[in-house]
Amino acid sequence: MDQETKMEREEKKLINKGRLQGFIVTFICMAILCAMVVGVTGVVLLSGGSLDYSFIYGKPDDSVLDKKTKHKLETLQAIIEKNYLNEYSEEDLKNGLYKGMMEGLNDPYSVYYTEEEYDELTEDSEGVFEGIGAYLSQDPDTMVITVTRPIPDSPAEKAGILAGDILVEVDGENIEGDDINITVAKIRGKAGTKVKIGVKREGRDGVVRFDITRASVESMTVDSKMLDDSIGYIQIMEFDDVTYSQFMKAFRELKREEMTGLIIDLRDNPGGSVQTCVEIADELLPEGLIVYTEEKDGDRDEYKSDGKSFYDGPLVLLVNGNSASAAEILTGAVKDYGTGTVLGTTTYGKGIVQQILPLGDGTGVKVTIADYYSPKGNNIHGVGIEPDEELELDVDAFLDEGIDNQLDRAVEIIKEKKK
Repeated sequence: MDQETKMEREEKKLINKGRLQGFIVTFICMAILCAMVVGVTGVVLLSGGSLDYSFIYGKPDDSVLDKKTKHKLETLQAIIEKNYLNEYSEEDLKNGLYKGMMEGLNDPYSVYYTEEEYDELTEDSEGVFEGIGAYLSQDPDTMVITVTRPIPDSPAEKAGILAGDILVEVDGENIEGDDINITVAKIRGKAGTKVKIGVKREGRDGVVRFDITRASVESMTVDSKMLDDSIGYIQIMEFDDVTYSQFMKAFRELKREEMTGLIIDLRDNPGGSVQTCVEIADELLPEGLIVYTEEKDGDRDEYKSDGKSFYDGPLVLLVNGNSASAAEILTGAVKDYGTGTVLGTTTYGKGIVQQILPLGDGTGVKVTIADYYSPKGNNIHGVGIEPDEELELDVDAFLDEGIDNQLDRAVEIIKEKKK
C-alpha cells in the first residue's frame, strides 16, 4: 500500500538539489522515498526529567521558544510527571513535541518522522516491494486514506481489498488522521509475515477486517494495449522509479504496431517521482519548458524537453479528480502546448513541492518548500486543471457492463483528429 505514501514516495527520488517534487498523497503501500542530507534547522532536546532547548541554527533569542514558551513546556512536563495516570515514555513526549511543531504549520504535507518512520521512508525503491500491494491516496483536508486500487494478483487483491475502501485500522490500531507515510510504514513488512487491515466500505456497516500475508510484489505501474483502428492506449498508474522504462517499452511496442493515435490514461494517478514524469514528458512534448518551481526567496528551477523525440500524433489524456501532482505536471504541459486533448474531470490540484530533511539523529521532516508552475506560469494548487472537454465517468455503466464512456469518447476524439 500510498499525501497522496508508496505513497507524498511525494511522495520517490529527490531530484536537483535534493528536492522531492510533490504529489498527493498517494503511494503504494511499499513505495518509499529517497532523501539527501540538506541540513538541520533546529532540534529540541528533552533529557534528565527537565526540558532543555538547544538550537544549532540561529540564536536562541530568535527562536519561537521564548522564555514564556519554555516555562509553559516545563510546567506541562511537571504536571504530567505528578498527575498523569498511565504509563508513558520520554521518547513519546519528545516525538509529540516535534510532531506538534510541524502540525502548527497547518500544512498536511509537512510532517515530522520518528527514526523508525524515517527508516521506512528513505529506503530506496527499485519497483519490487514487500507488503500487501495496493495504491493509497490521502485527502489532505480530512486525512482520510483511501485504496485507489490493489495491484493485480497482489496479497491485497487476493484478500478482497477493493478500490474505494477507506483504511481505518492496521493490526488493530486506529490510524484515522495519521499521515499516509506513517501508515505505509506500519503496513510494510517482510514477505511471509501477516498484517491485519481494517477498512470501511460503502454499503457495509462497521469495519471490514482482512488478515493478509505480505509478499514480494512487483510494482507494475504501466499497462498498455492496442485498441481498434490502431489507437494505442497506455495507462500510467503512478510515476515510480520503474515507470519510465515500463512506459518506453509499451510506447515502442505500440509504435512498432504502427499506432495512429495515443491515449494516455492518468485517471486515479496520485503522482510520484517528478524526475520520471519529466522523462516521460520529454518523449511527448516539443522543445521547451515542462515545469518550473519557485521557492520563497524567488529561486527558480526549470525542467525542459529537448524536443528530439516529440510525439506529434493525435493524443488524448484521460484525467479525473484523483489525478494529482506529477500527473498534473504532465497534464498541464500537454494542455499548455496544445499538443493533445485533456478529457475527463478537473484534476486534484496539488501544485507544491516537498523536501525531505534528515535531522542528524535518524529522524527527519518533510516540509513544503516551493510552488510549481506549468509552462504558461499556472499554479494549480487547490484549483486543479480543467479538462479541454468535461466528461464524467458513467459509474453505473462501468460497474454493471464494463463500459468506459470516457475511454470511448477519447477514441472518438482520436478518430476525429486523424481525419
